[in-house]
Amino acid sequence: MKRNVREPAVAGIFYPADPGELGRMINRFLKEAKPGPHPKAVIVPHAGYIYSGPVAAGAYARIHPEGISRVVLIGPSHRVPLRGLAAPSSSVWRTPLGDIDIDVQGLDRLPQVRTSDAAHELEHSLEVQLPFLQIALEEFRLTPLVAGDASAEEVADVLEALWGGPETLIVISSDLSHYKDYKTARAMDTAASEKILALDEHGLETGNACGIVPISGLLRLARKKKLRAELIDLRSSGDTAGPRDQVVGYGSYAFY
Repeated sequence: MKRNVREPAVAGIFYPADPGELGRMINRFLKEAKPGPHPKAVIVPHAGYIYSGPVAAGAYARIHPEGISRVVLIGPSHRVPLRGLAAPSSSVWRTPLGDIDIDVQGLDRLPQVRTSDAAHELEHSLEVQLPFLQIALEEFRLTPLVAGDASAEEVADVLEALWGGPETLIVISSDLSHYKDYKTARAMDTAASEKILALDEHGLETGNACGIVPISGLLRLARKKKLRAELIDLRSSGDTAGPRDQVVGYGSYAFY
């Protein structure tokens, strides 16, 4: 049976295309991050690895791989206008580190989710998380979704349907403020973090986070399930690898 593969779109751009170089970079980031308790869900940034990789690693270093067999991954649609949430038709997602099986049967059980290969073809917000997951975890199935114009309630309903037990890890992909000066970005990102930690689904604005839709859905469900949120790391490209006149903010958060 021929497998329908989603090929890498941003390897060599957002992260190294060479498997050896990619693995070494991620392992270095994870080694520099502090370990901590295992979360049920995380929010992680999705920029080029030299910019946001160290911040994302803070969350991935918390993940204990034992018993995890499925990852639900939701990020914003950057390139294709989209109503609701969309899954790819692919059965496999390929990265330079190997292939990941997509949980096709699980996706088929979600009436709220449409199929759109166009929304996934060039989207980086999901792809950049996968090499981190391949290093942090052992073997897992992937439930990949991009979110467009959707409500927090719609996302929360999908997340609840996929929530599962300890075998399921939820990953929300989002950067924070975009292209502000360093001081302004820091203030905006701090304010956004306060809303995230308070599980305030209505507290974020589009300028605070490109992944406001999936974040808001997670916050709505986290409040319902009485989870607590922790800020792991809050930095910007001005702290990692870029100038400070126009920066992008990055935060990593864990939910227990």
